[in-house]
Amino acid sequence: MDVSRGRARLRGARVPVLVCAMLLAAGCTAPATPVERPGASDRAALPLGPDDVQGRFLKVIKEVLPSVVQIQASRDLGSGVVYDGRGHIVTNAHVVGSEKTFRVTTANSEEPLTASLVYSYPEQDLAVIRLDRVPTGLRAAVFGNSEAVQVGQIVLAMGSPLGLSSSVTQGIVSATGRTVSEGGSDGGTGATIANMVQTSAAINPGNSGGALVNLEGQVIGIPTLAASDPDLGGGAAPGIGFAIPASMVRTVADQIVRNGKVVDSGRAALGVTVRTVVDDGYRPAGAAVVTVTGGGPAARAGLRAGDVVTGVDRTPVTSATGLSEALAARRPGQRVSVTYQRDGAAKTVEVTLGEQ
Repeated sequence: MDVSRGRARLRGARVPVLVCAMLLAAGCTAPATPVERPGASDRAALPLGPDDVQGRFLKVIKEVLPSVVQIQASRDLGSGVVYDGRGHIVTNAHVVGSEKTFRVTTANSEEPLTASLVYSYPEQDLAVIRLDRVPTGLRAAVFGNSEAVQVGQIVLAMGSPLGLSSSVTQGIVSATGRTVSEGGSDGGTGATIANMVQTSAAINPGNSGGALVNLEGQVIGIPTLAASDPDLGGGAAPGIGFAIPASMVRTVADQIVRNGKVVDSGRAALGVTVRTVVDDGYRPAGAAVVTVTGGGPAARAGLRAGDVVTGVDRTPVTSATGLSEALAARRPGQRVSVTYQRDGAAKTVEVTLGEQ
C-alpha cells in the first residue's frame, strides 16, 4: 500500500473552492483516572448515551475549532494549529513548501491575516509560521500526550478540506506506532516518519497540518498522510490516514519557537547515502551505499561505498526507503546490527547510530 501526501494545486476558476494539501486524523489521549468515590466505578462503566456523545462532540468542537486555521500560500492551501499566544502556528512542511509568507484565516474571521515562516523541517514534515499581528482573542490549542493514545478511541479531524474552512470529521484511532514514508515526486518532503497514528477519520485535500483531537479537547496529532490504493489508480484509500503524534510535534515546534530551528532531531542515522538495487528478477534487493560520511557511524564501523545493506537487526532491508523506515524506529546512540553484502559475501557489523 502506498501513502500519498496529496497536495493538489489551486485550479483557479474551474473549482469554486480552494484545493490543496491532504490531511488526516488520528490519535487520542486517555482521560485522567477519576477520584474514587462510592459508586463512581459503576457509573464510569456505563456507556455514554447518544445525547452524551453528541454533547461531548459539541463541547470539543467549540473549544478546539477556534485554534485551527486555514493557511494559504501563493498557490497552495492547507491547515494549521495555533501553538501559543504569541502567534506561532504549527503545520506541515509540505503545506508551506518553499514559501516564506502566507495568508492565514482564523475560524472566527473571514479577514485573512499575514504570517511569515519561522522554520520548516521537512525531515519530519513539520513547520512553524508566525502571525505578523496577533489578533485579540487568539486561542492556542492544548496538545495532549500521544503516548496515551489507544486503538479504538474516538477522534475528530479539524481543518480546511477542499478549502472549506472550519470543517470537522469523525473517526477512531485504527492503529498506533506506524512508520510511514511520504512520497517526494508530487511535491512531498519524502520524509520517513515513525510512530504515526493511523485513523479512520475522513481525509481530503486541504486538511494537511490541521488537528486530530480527542474527546478531552486535546490535539493528539497533526493529520499529514493518506493511504493510496493502486487498484483505484492511486486514489485515496478510504478510512486509512496517518497523523504525526503530538509528542513529536511538541519536540520539533518547541525547538523552532525557542531557537529558530531544530537543533536536536532525535532521528537516528547511519551516516550514508544509499540507492535501491535490484536482483536478477528486477526485485528490490537492498540499499547500496553510495557515499559514507567521514568519521560517521558507518565509517567507524567499516562500511564503505559499494556495500549493500540488507538488514538492520532483524528487520530486512530491500530498498533505500526500507532502510529509512528501519532507522526511523530507532534512536541516536542506539547500537544495532547491520547486515550487508560485500563482493558477494554476507557480513554483519555492529553500529552505534548517530543523529540525522
